Amino acid sequence: MAVSVEPLQSRHLDALRALLIREPAHNVYLLGLLEDFGIAPRPGRPQFAFHGRFIDTDLTAVVFVGGKGGLVVPSASPSNTIADIARPLAGSVQPAAILGEKGGVDVLVQHLCPTAKLRVSKAQRLFSVSADDLGPFTNPTLRLATEADLDQLVPMAAACVKEMLDVDPMSSDADGFVERVKLRVASKRTYVLEDPNRRLIFKIDIGSRSAAGAELEGLYTLPDVRRLGHATLSLGQISRHLLSSLPRLTLRVDDTDPQLAGLARKVGFLAGRAQRLVILS
Repeated sequence: MAVSVEPLQSRHLDALRALLIREPAHNVYLLGLLEDFGIAPRPGRPQFAFHGRFIDTDLTAVVFVGGKGGLVVPSASPSNTIADIARPLAGSVQPAAILGEKGGVDVLVQHLCPTAKLRVSKAQRLFSVSADDLGPFTNPTLRLATEADLDQLVPMAAACVKEMLDVDPMSSDADGFVERVKLRVASKRTYVLEDPNRRLIFKIDIGSRSAAGAELEGLYTLPDVRRLGHATLSLGQISRHLLSSLPRLTLRVDDTDPQLAGLARKVGFLAGRAQRLVILS
C-alpha cells in the first residue's frame, strides 16, 4: 500500500466530506471551514489548502492550512496519519495558530515549529450537545448583534480574548480585530444580551457552521454581572435555537476553566476528547 500526501482538489470533495463526517462532532470546525471556503481557493480569494493523506486512492486524514499557516487544523485522525502530512509540509508552512485534537496538534508542533516560542499553549476539552440532551434553560431576549452594537461589542470581544489568552488584540492588531468582529456581526454569527439600560452584558459567537453542526466560541459575560445566570440561560437559548435546525453543537473549554465546564454540563453539553490550542509568537 502506497502512502502519499497532496493538496486536495475539487475531485476530492466527496472523499473529504465522507472522511470528516465519520467523526462529525470532532470535525465540526473543519466541516465549517469547508462550508465557508470550499475545498480550494477561488480566484482573488485568500489562499488555503486541505492537505490530504492517501493510502493508494483512499483519503485517510487531512490538515487545513490557511495561507502559509495563519491557521492550521488537523482532522480527527490518528496522530501518525497527521504526522505523515506534517513531514512534507515542514519548512513551507509557518503556523501562527494550531487548533484541534491534542495528538494531531502535538505532532504538527513537532514537525512544523519544533523550536518556535509558543505564546499560548492550552489544553482543552471539546464538549458537545444534541437537542435531546438540552436542559430547560432559555432567555428569549438573547438576540443577533447588529452594527449599532459595535461600540460596545468590540471592547467586550477584546476583553474576552485577553481573558482567555492573556493577549490584548487591540494592542497587537486593532484594525484587523475590529474588522473580524464586524465580519462576524455582518455574517449573523454573534449573539448578545443587553440589560434594561441597553448595556450589552453577554456575547457569544458561532465560530464555525455547516449542516453537520456548529461550534460556539467567545462566550463572555461582563465581570460585574457574572454568577447571575445570564451565561447559563443564554447558552441554553442559543443552543436550543441552533439545534432546531442542526444535529449538534460543540464548545471548546480550557482544562483550567472548571466554571465554564460546569456551565456547559449544566446546559447539557457532554465532555469529549482532549484538544489543544497553540498560538505562536
